Amino acid sequence: MLVIDTETTRAALRFDDVVPALREAFRGGVTVPPRHVHAVECDGRQGTSLIMPAWNAQGYFGVKVINIFPDNTQQGLPGLHATYSLYSARTGVPLAQVDGDVVTAFRTAGAAALGASYLAREDARVLLVLGSGRIASLLTPAMRSVRPIERVLVWNVRPAGAQALARQLAEQGWHAEAVEDLEQAVRQADIVSCATLSTEPLVRRAWLRPGTHLDLIGSFKPDMQEAHPDCFAGSAVYVDTDEAPTKAGDLLRAFEAGTLRRDGLRGTLHDLVAGRVAGRRDAGELTVFKAVGSALEDLTLAARVYEHVAGKG
Repeated sequence: MLVIDTETTRAALRFDDVVPALREAFRGGVTVPPRHVHAVECDGRQGTSLIMPAWNAQGYFGVKVINIFPDNTQQGLPGLHATYSLYSARTGVPLAQVDGDVVTAFRTAGAAALGASYLAREDARVLLVLGSGRIASLLTPAMRSVRPIERVLVWNVRPAGAQALARQLAEQGWHAEAVEDLEQAVRQADIVSCATLSTEPLVRRAWLRPGTHLDLIGSFKPDMQEAHPDCFAGSAVYVDTDEAPTKAGDLLRAFEAGTLRRDGLRGTLHDLVAGRVAGRRDAGELTVFKAVGSALEDLTLAARVYEHVAGKG
């Protein structure tokens, strides 16, 4: 069994390849059972552990274990930690242990970019990133792989986090700046991408200009929320999978508020990729993409890393 470390995993993934690979995976051929969700509590600290299996027609079977502990940020630790085990789907033989943190970050940002390739305006140039963690740090190159991003604004509940990420992006050559006035930043953005663990709404409808694409990829549980329910009123709303309407706090609060109906969802990534539903219909439409993540994304990227390292790709 190969043990593929952080740097090797990261070096095997580029968004120019990741987004097309995810597009192909959403066309079908992947079996994704329901994830297992466990609440973890120890010494007064609480977290959530997800166990996410999947297997595909190419002969790969994988299981990700991801632990989410939001209070970690108070200790200067990432809120998410994951491991990924890859096996042969034909024999069960272990093939590789892949860095789950890197896979999670790339697949989440990659799925957001895949959604934006159908939903964001083709001339979208200003990106606002909410958050400053691993996933937030990858949203700029991910979105740039599908849209002509020229300027990046970064906001975080802790300004120091936004400043650190903006510096990191600037060092990579991006025109990036940290912002503290969230309302004014939202009003300037063509794409607003939220990658936080917030339990309170951050973005409001009145701040969103016509034609904005709102990307909600951080929250994944009923008690988590990044957008106010009014953001969904009159918007074209899409989800990554059919799990999202049952698990995402953003959608559940909108259903309760009456700003969105379950039958008002336009479709999933599966539908968009297959051409069963249309994406953005005009330049003035407000689009919303809500994702809770899928094990097919993790399997796709873990297999890609394995093939790269093993010389099979």
